[in-house]
Amino acid sequence: MSSKSQYSNKILKILAEKAVISVDSIKESKDQKTSYALSRSIKNLIESGCIEVLKSDNKNYLKLTKKGKNKLNSIKLEGDGALVSTSWDGLWRIIILDIPEERKSKREALRYLLKKANFVCIKNTVWISPLPYEHLFTNIKKDLNLGTELMIIVTDKIDEETKLIFLKSIKK
Repeated sequence: MSSKSQYSNKILKILAEKAVISVDSIKESKDQKTSYALSRSIKNLIESGCIEVLKSDNKNYLKLTKKGKNKLNSIKLEGDGALVSTSWDGLWRIIILDIPEERKSKREALRYLLKKANFVCIKNTVWISPLPYEHLFTNIKKDLNLGTELMIIVTDKIDEETKLIFLKSIKK
């Protein structure tokens, strides 16, 4: 990972912990090179729509946008310090999507995240995985207001044919 994206990722993680944060508090660095890198990362995150600037008094504050939350979720899935155990706890996670065509971008973003989380598509709208990512997708469901359009099922039993479909898919 380049240092540029490391700065962006750190900024997103800081903003995930607080509703808003002042630009000055993020840029607190004695090193001129680091300060410049942070400024560039902030500028790039603003231009990409991941964060927005709120102006109050004589200070600028940064706030995470929905797009930024999606990017942060993607970072969490890619990171080496995985948020979830990769050992199987005996439970299957099944996610059912029913997102209409007019919200296609959200549907595609979710499919991307499901693939990143090693879910396997067993039917057009049904995804399955043994990995415990249900909490992450519960948060995504809330963030994107997907009430009945995304269902998360955690079960200890699935039929043998579904297991075979899953196993064949991961061997590809």
